[in-house]
Amino acid sequence: MPDPHSHNDRAASFEQGADTYAATRPPYPDEAVDWLLPDSAGTVLDLAAGTGKLTGALVARGLTVHAVEPSQAMLGHLQAALPGVHAHVGTAEQIPLPDDAVDGIVVGQAWHWFQRGAVAEIARVLRPGGRLGVVWNTRDHTVDWVRRFGEILHRGDELNPTESNAAPVLQAAPADDHAGETPFGAIESATFRWRHRLPTSALRPLAASRSYLIALPADRRDELLAEVDALVATHPDLAGRDETELPYVAECYRADLAG
Repeated sequence: MPDPHSHNDRAASFEQGADTYAATRPPYPDEAVDWLLPDSAGTVLDLAAGTGKLTGALVARGLTVHAVEPSQAMLGHLQAALPGVHAHVGTAEQIPLPDDAVDGIVVGQAWHWFQRGAVAEIARVLRPGGRLGVVWNTRDHTVDWVRRFGEILHRGDELNPTESNAAPVLQAAPADDHAGETPFGAIESATFRWRHRLPTSALRPLAASRSYLIALPADRRDELLAEVDALVATHPDLAGRDETELPYVAECYRADLAG
């Protein structure tokens, strides 16, 4: 059984949750994608691309796109949806591309899973002056039902790696294997508020796509999902509605490779 409090087990859990992830996770707003990419980008890498939620936005911009993802199940969804993408099984610590291969690298919803060595490897694959862009879709907890939804999803979660701590994770990462040194220039940040329209019935599988719930024992997972069902059935902003809008804040960070 996977350990829901193990970073490695949680990272590996998406191999089992790929179908649900592909069906329920949101895309990223166009404004955020444009902000992350360098103006002159022609070839880009979506690193830890998952099922292609961010990759599709890159393809839509007419870019030559590589996608690297450790989970074959996740990558299979991406390849089926985006057959023109150069898809590779790999990790942030071992990217299967040559030196100076891309103008930009983007990371959606995944930076917190990377291990030591990722920054140096990212710098290797980027061309001089290339850009690293990192984004998280974080739920807007100022909305009452969203706050309650999030509380259910993370009840008992000792890791909770993606909510509200994007900046510290990114700021700490560049030190990597050489304390105090980074191959990147200054980190810039921006936020973009947006809303994702989805059926209220999709909130249960959206919850089930979280690594914490995937890794939980089945009985505990079912308890939390039943609470999501109860929230949908009783909260005045959700009860009796076929659809809702889930508000997100896209938290974005970018830094250019020095030299």
